[in-house]
Amino acid sequence: MLSCYDIAQYFLAKADEDAGDLMSNLKLQKLVYYAQGFSLALFDKPLFPERIEAWIHGPVIPALYHEYKGYGAGAIPSPPTLDFLKYAQETRELLDEVYAVYGQFAAWKLRNMTHQEPPWCMTPEGQEITHDALRVYFKTQVNV
Repeated sequence: MLSCYDIAQYFLAKADEDAGDLMSNLKLQKLVYYAQGFSLALFDKPLFPERIEAWIHGPVIPALYHEYKGYGAGAIPSPPTLDFLKYAQETRELLDEVYAVYGQFAAWKLRNMTHQEPPWCMTPEGQEITHDALRVYFKTQVNV
């Protein structure tokens, strides 16, 4: 199984800084959250084992937050290299689709979107957003 860091690195590698596609910690959190939700809905398995919690600004993977919090609200640089072969084809396709759909939005737009969704709304602040909550909601967002 991959880690939340692997998923984050994939999205960071996809960001096109020259095109003004800056990846803040807030935006990265939401993309990794959406990837986990769609993986649970489509494949009935998590992409990564780290927990997602309901924080004031939406779903957050605490381990990932602490990894990148030094960047504040600024852009996190792309990794110098990334071995795309460590990601299964199915995973790459999922991550590419999540990035194509959600990567176009600004961090605060993504934050506001998650505030309208049951996994965050129904979870008390500071508590874990469960895989079951993600699976149930994201199944309503896909045509399986």
